[in-house]
Amino acid sequence: MHVATVTDIKSLHLDELRGIAEPSYRADQITNWLYQKRVHSFAEMTDLPQALRMQLADNFSFDNIDTLRVLGSKDTTQKFLFRLRDGNLIESVLIPASPALYGSPSDRRTICISTQVGCAYGCKFCASGLDGWKRNLRADEIVNQIMMVEEASGERIDNIVFMGMGEPLANYDNLMRAIQIINAPWGIGIGARHITISTSGLVPQIRQLADQPLQIRLAVSLHGASDDVRSRIMPINRKYNLSALLDACRYFASRKKQRITFEFILIAQVNDSDEQARQLAKHARALEAKVNLIPYNKVEGLDWMQPSSDRQKKFLAVLRAADVRATLRREKGDDIAAACGQLRLQTQRGMATPALESSG
Repeated sequence: MHVATVTDIKSLHLDELRGIAEPSYRADQITNWLYQKRVHSFAEMTDLPQALRMQLADNFSFDNIDTLRVLGSKDTTQKFLFRLRDGNLIESVLIPASPALYGSPSDRRTICISTQVGCAYGCKFCASGLDGWKRNLRADEIVNQIMMVEEASGERIDNIVFMGMGEPLANYDNLMRAIQIINAPWGIGIGARHITISTSGLVPQIRQLADQPLQIRLAVSLHGASDDVRSRIMPINRKYNLSALLDACRYFASRKKQRITFEFILIAQVNDSDEQARQLAKHARALEAKVNLIPYNKVEGLDWMQPSSDRQKKFLAVLRAADVRATLRREKGDDIAAACGQLRLQTQRGMATPALESSG
C-alpha cells in the first residue's frame, strides 16, 4: 500500500495554511494560486517571498495527477483515466446536462469522481471491485480530479457526485476534508447542495454524515428492495441489512433539508420484477425519497443483463402509480465503458479500445 510521507499542499485547509505561512494573508495568496489561478508548482506563486516558496517546497508535496486517457462518448459524456503519483489508476466522468440527475437543472455540468483505488465492497454488478481494493485517495487526489477535468474540458463544474470508484464513506475523513476544500469560498467554491455522496449502505457513517453541518446530499445505492435480493448482489447487506439502512436514512432525513435519493440499477431477472418495484415504492414513500432508476451498463466479464425497454418502463410505472418521484435515467456513456471502474480495468488488462479515444 502506498503511504504518503509528505502532506500535499492541496490537502490543507485555509486555517492550517495560516498556521504555516506568516503573516496570515500569505495563506490567502496560496489558496488563490492553488484554486483560482490553478498553478502546478510552488515556483509559480510569484507574489510569495522566495524563502516562503522554498519552505513550502521543503515541507509539502505538490502532486498533480496525470491524464492518461480521455474517452469521448457520442452523447458528450467524457471519461478520464488518471494516473496517480504511485502509478495507480482512477477514473472520473464528466456527465452532460441531465434534469434526471439528482434534479439538476438542464445546464448543469456534473462530475462523477472516485474516492478510492478499487473497492472492497464487492457489489456483484460493478467493475470497480473486480481487481480488489488498493488504497484510499487522499484529499488532494480527490480535489485534483475536479481541477484536471475542468482544465481538460474548459468548463466549470458545478455539480459533484461521489460515486466513481470506491465507497466514499469508507474513506470518510479524507472525503470530508476534500469536500470542505471543494465547498469553501477560498477553494473551488461549489455549494454543499450541489455535492452528492453515494453509499452502498455504511450505516454508522451515514449517521456520522447526518451530524456534520454541511447540507450535503445523500444517494443510497439500494439496488434491491428486499434483503434476499439485495444480499445476492450487495455483500454489504449482510452486515447492514435493509432495516438498519432505512433507519439510518430516516435519521439522515430528519437532520437535513433535502430528500434522499435511492439509486436502483435495473438488472434483468434479478431486481426488475413488479414485486421489487412495489417494495421499493413502499421504502421510498416512507422516507419521501426520490428514486433514480439506472439501466444496467454492461461490464466485461460479468453476466448480468439489462432489462428490456418495456420492462424498464413498467417498473417505472409501478413507482409512479404509487406516487413516488422517480426517473429512469437515459443511458450515458455506454459506448465508452462509463460504468465506474471499467476503463481502469480494461487498461490494466490491456483490453482498451483505442478507436474510442479522443485527444480530450
